[in-house]
Amino acid sequence: MPHVIVKLWPGKSEQQKRRLAEAITQDVMKVLNYGDESVSVAFEEVSAADWAEKVYKPDIVETSAKLYKKPGYTM
Repeated sequence: MPHVIVKLWPGKSEQQKRRLAEAITQDVMKVLNYGDESVSVAFEEVSAADWAEKVYKPDIVETSAKLYKKPGYTM
């Protein structure tokens, strides 16, 4: 705990995904004060053709009240 799932279009390299997983892990540890053993990160690749139905609608539109960063808005 916590477990972070990153959904993204296919095409990023394994090196990019490893670097992002490490950056997410480091930030979770720093901000939430958890140890490395408590953090897990997964990637789910979703094609551009499926993005609206499998990600945008269920994870962004229908749960917008849970979003801390919305698409198109800066923090």
